[in-house]
Amino acid sequence: MKADQPRDQTLGWLALNPLTVKKWQRFRSIKRGYYSAIILAVALVASLGAELLVNSRALIVYYEGTVAFPTYGDVIPGRAFGLDYDYETDYRELKRRFAEQDEGDWVLMPPVAYDALENDLRADAYPPYPPSWSSGHYLGTDSTGRDVLARLVYGFRIAFGFAFLLLACNYLLGIALGSAMGFWGGAFDLLFQRVIEVFNMVPLLYVIMIVASIVVPTFWTLVGIMVIFNWTQMTWYMRTSTYREKSREYVLAARALGASNSRMIATHILPNAISVIVTFIPFSIATGIALLTALDYLGFGLPPPTPSWGEMLAEGTSHLESPWIVASVVVGMVLVLLMVNYIGEAVREAFDPKKFTYYE
Repeated sequence: MKADQPRDQTLGWLALNPLTVKKWQRFRSIKRGYYSAIILAVALVASLGAELLVNSRALIVYYEGTVAFPTYGDVIPGRAFGLDYDYETDYRELKRRFAEQDEGDWVLMPPVAYDALENDLRADAYPPYPPSWSSGHYLGTDSTGRDVLARLVYGFRIAFGFAFLLLACNYLLGIALGSAMGFWGGAFDLLFQRVIEVFNMVPLLYVIMIVASIVVPTFWTLVGIMVIFNWTQMTWYMRTSTYREKSREYVLAARALGASNSRMIATHILPNAISVIVTFIPFSIATGIALLTALDYLGFGLPPPTPSWGEMLAEGTSHLESPWIVASVVVGMVLVLLMVNYIGEAVREAFDPKKFTYYE
């Protein structure tokens, strides 16, 4: 550690290492990456509560002095609100009826009052229907009458959930195993090098095709297959970083002072080695999103009617007379992947090991 630097620095109520503060300031100075991170973070938080923004269930129903919140609750039959059926209430119809009756009852619907799995069909035309503000299908519908914007939003949440879960599993395995390989070396390192080479030789797409021909692939099935065959790349990066860092003077000094192996890895090696790995996080997320989209497009991904960008893209290319389907997916994917790559470039610049490296 540099002698002229303080041990830490207070940023508001949180005490941070001065190098961490410098990295954050450097990241904020790269405007397109910084603002992309803000926009993407807001979109991710909004997608977690997508039911409050895109849903066929009402947010609030006020009826005869009582208030109901159907969004996250149980199914409420129509008779509960004075309608003549026992299945789930059609809240768009209920809102129109309350407006016609004008008796003080009211319904508050989400901005997009359609569900991703709902088929909204008309008596006078066949889907897909073009975008229309009067009908509430702001990006139109697909060939079965499902709202494109609703499927786009829920597909965004599923794609990022898949990418984040895949990233977490791959990084946990890769960092743990790569650190052990680089630190201990010897027979342990050679053994897992051969194991990694075997896994890298297995064609992932063929494995997924075989699995899809035997069972219907689910979200967790795909995550499991991807983790089994995708942890190797991060392991190589972590092994190389650990192997380089363990030969530096500060690690040798810690060893001479009697530090345990776990302390040397956790306290001395990982803080310096992992700064290189952090730069791969945004690109790994982009890869996970693109991978799931490609599998869904080829028909080996999530089963229908799961909202999926790949499935929407496949349907859009088969209905080119309805350009709003494929255009919505392409624009959405381009914007998201562009922001992720901007964030990756900014993170890589902010965590440049040639500028920001510290030893303990």
